[in-house]
Amino acid sequence: MATTSAPFSIERRHILHPNNNPPAPPPKDPMPSSTAPIPSHPPPTYTYSLPQPPDTTAPTMDQSSIPSLLARLASDEDASRKMAVFKLQSSINDPSFADVFIASGGLIILRRLIMTTGGNTLAYALQSLSRLLEVDMGWDVFEGNAAGDLVERVVELVVRGQLVNILRGAMGVLVALVSHGQNGEGEGGRPGHGMLYGFRALKPAVAVYPQFFEHVIAQLQSADHALCSNALMLVNALIRDAVASSDGKTGGGEEWSKFIKRLQDLGLIKAVYNLMQSSALQDLAHPLLEFQGLTKVLLRKWREVKVDLERPEHRRALKGLHLASAPDRYLATAALASPVMKVQEEEAAGKKGSKRHNPEKWRRLGFETESPAQEFDQAGFLGMMDLTDYVRKNEDGFQKLLLEQSSLPLDERCPVARASLAVTMILYEHFEVDQAMENEDARGYRVLDAETPNDRLFRPLLLQWSRLHTAGLHAFFRMWKATGAEREDFEKVYELVRILIEQVVGQAGRTKDVLEVEDDLQEYDLVRLRELQMGLLELSFEDQWGPHLYQIREELKQEALQFVKEQRIRCLLQGSWFPKPQSSHNRQESQPQSSKRRLYQPWRFAKLSHNRRYLHYADFPTQLDHDPGLDVLPEKVDLSTISSVVSNVSAPNGESPERSETASISTSTSTTLNHASPNPNSSKSAKPTTKITIYSYADPASQPDSQPNGEAKEEPILTLYPENHSLASEWLDGLLMLLNQAPITAETNKLVSMVSEYGMKIRLLNVRVDAVYNGPKEGDGKVPSREGLDEDYWYEV
Repeated sequence: MATTSAPFSIERRHILHPNNNPPAPPPKDPMPSSTAPIPSHPPPTYTYSLPQPPDTTAPTMDQSSIPSLLARLASDEDASRKMAVFKLQSSINDPSFADVFIASGGLIILRRLIMTTGGNTLAYALQSLSRLLEVDMGWDVFEGNAAGDLVERVVELVVRGQLVNILRGAMGVLVALVSHGQNGEGEGGRPGHGMLYGFRALKPAVAVYPQFFEHVIAQLQSADHALCSNALMLVNALIRDAVASSDGKTGGGEEWSKFIKRLQDLGLIKAVYNLMQSSALQDLAHPLLEFQGLTKVLLRKWREVKVDLERPEHRRALKGLHLASAPDRYLATAALASPVMKVQEEEAAGKKGSKRHNPEKWRRLGFETESPAQEFDQAGFLGMMDLTDYVRKNEDGFQKLLLEQSSLPLDERCPVARASLAVTMILYEHFEVDQAMENEDARGYRVLDAETPNDRLFRPLLLQWSRLHTAGLHAFFRMWKATGAEREDFEKVYELVRILIEQVVGQAGRTKDVLEVEDDLQEYDLVRLRELQMGLLELSFEDQWGPHLYQIREELKQEALQFVKEQRIRCLLQGSWFPKPQSSHNRQESQPQSSKRRLYQPWRFAKLSHNRRYLHYADFPTQLDHDPGLDVLPEKVDLSTISSVVSNVSAPNGESPERSETASISTSTSTTLNHASPNPNSSKSAKPTTKITIYSYADPASQPDSQPNGEAKEEPILTLYPENHSLASEWLDGLLMLLNQAPITAETNKLVSMVSEYGMKIRLLNVRVDAVYNGPKEGDGKVPSREGLDEDYWYEV
């Protein structure tokens, strides 16, 4: 490695005086390449007043200084070269300056510096070349026989693990070199020059240094964000070039697939996944978003590869699935379970040279037919990759699952292979893999212009495709078993799994670990999932069939109201016991049959007559073991004489009833809502706090205190004290419904809503996705012909 012979402060005084315009000093080396002592004299005062290294977008040197700059670059003095190339990197990205620099032979000198120097001089030279290539100039440096040596030198610098600033520059040069072949230039764009771009230009050098890719991916874990960004951009360029070079080739492009697998085996996915979840997102946003888009391109490309049994790797994959399923163990178990299978096995074994053939070789794995290749039409080779990867990593569980399924009837077996392909397509649609990467990048770049990147743009879980597929497949098995599904219910389970992945994976934040997502997929409550499914179904149908659903809801509400009315009235028909509190201030109830004061009896039994016209009741000293019949209930109230029903029924747990106003149609009904709540275990010593009072109009002629205008006055004819809120709700709303009034308690209204909602859900579940109106059936709506008919007909009544 070259060393500096003099510090920067001395070198500046020799090379900056010609222009009398002192520039910014070069930055201090992270790891100095020289051990020369620092002089004791202080540097010039302008050194501390100038800003940090100059802005690279504005050149600090004019074209007239290029001859002297080239002379210093070609100098044998390392300090002079270092300062000159430092100034060059801040000016070379000006096209006018770069054009004069190239015309003056600067590329030859810059190439010589890269090939022979080290330390910061080499770092500045690499940075200069990288910035020159960024403005699409200087590509002639890769022409001729010596181009391979330059590429090999840059690859060597990456492999040797040089200083961080050297690695940054080397990565930048390689990024420009690989990406240049993707812009329509390259070998096909400039004939006659013998220039290679893309990964083809790196192949000879990588053959010399086969550990190149390992070192590139290792830099993704670097603490230097700029180096990490350059390394990721190089990986993106290599992947893009590999995919682009395979387009138009037959056979599905085996080379690109092998190359991607090689990068994945080196830990690429894990490294990028960690970066996407790290706090360095702001500095790495653009290359990370590009890698995410390239991942979608790869998934789409794998799906487009058709499964073909003529291709050896596809045939080997299917054979591996068959062998991993332990077919011999399955045949032995099936023979023991089925006498017919046992006879077939013995007959097959008795034939010399015959091979046992299981008629369910592929169907027992979950395929629908014995030709599995055609079942990969939708998921393509991506579906086969997911299935084989699951079987390879869970071989024991796969075999146990097949043995467990073999003991079930055919219709109740979970089709493992079909479920795997279904989960693949669920993930494919969830991550919007078919979305154009260019549009996604453009939208992402607009958002990334802000100070804080939008976390929702980054989907690190996309990089955990294999683990998500396995977790989703296990969730499919769990739901199949929990719901008791059969073969015809496959689409319903598929829809549940789709909603589950949308809920768990879709709602997961950028920093949520994949382990938590896997646990959520396995532990998500099935009841909650069904509620979510019904909510989504309702929203979906609401958008499309809003007016129709509104009409159905109204119909179902009326049906539910009639259902609850009948239930409440049946409670009255059954009868109930009510305690009677003893009070000296209790007024004597008006009794038409007798006006004598009765002895206190603590229990009252009330019951509605079968014709629903009278309410019978009687008082008892004790609560009987059995409910008395109507024949032992002498007192009765004619429902047609009831004027109003008043109650202080309150809602439980502080809830407010949906209706609290006074209802008045043919009879008036009022309710007073108090905060008192009845005690279910009330006894003689505990006075009930809830009561229902039935009023009737008194005869004005027989009442001396009647109103002056002759109107009848209301008086209580029956008071009931329910022991709990449910009993009070049943009797109060039951009486109101008998009088054609609307229910007023929260419990009854909640029951009405629940019944109507269940009715709506049942109707929605009966609607299939393909149940659209396709017009009348053939023959419907046509008037039949009367040809051959006469008037000799009659109606049979």
